[in-house]
Amino acid sequence: MKEQEVQSSLQDRDFKYIMQDTGYVYLGARYSYEELLKDEQLAFKLKTIISLYILKDVDASSTLESHFYYMTPQDFAYQTYCELKVKVKVSLPVQKKGWTGKIKTVYKDQVYSLKEFAALNLARKKQLGLIIREVVISKLGLMTFTV
Repeated sequence: MKEQEVQSSLQDRDFKYIMQDTGYVYLGARYSYEELLKDEQLAFKLKTIISLYILKDVDASSTLESHFYYMTPQDFAYQTYCELKVKVKVSLPVQKKGWTGKIKTVYKDQVYSLKEFAALNLARKKQLGLIIREVVISKLGLMTFTV
């Protein structure tokens, strides 16, 4: 049992990262809001938005993955993330026939706008087998957001 916990922890760490380029901030979806607020790499303005607006609807121990998976257009956090022009990167399982003729499952990455993603109901997300990998925040949206 101990070995499985260590393996799970290592896999989670692969999806806990903060990266950025000139236009976007990329957040690994396994981060909890609590961990994000403690991370020194996250911009102060984004920490402020999370603590003032996002944590009104959700517990700090929730991960980005679970929060976005169950988010609906009626949530206050949804409105906040729309202002930040957020996109969600997901992995979809796809059946693919190999060159030997054997059918195997591979994962294809796809990026949804928040509006597209939240429009999918929970049953459809489960049916598709969506796995949220990354949350992408527009720096322009972050810059124009007034706290």
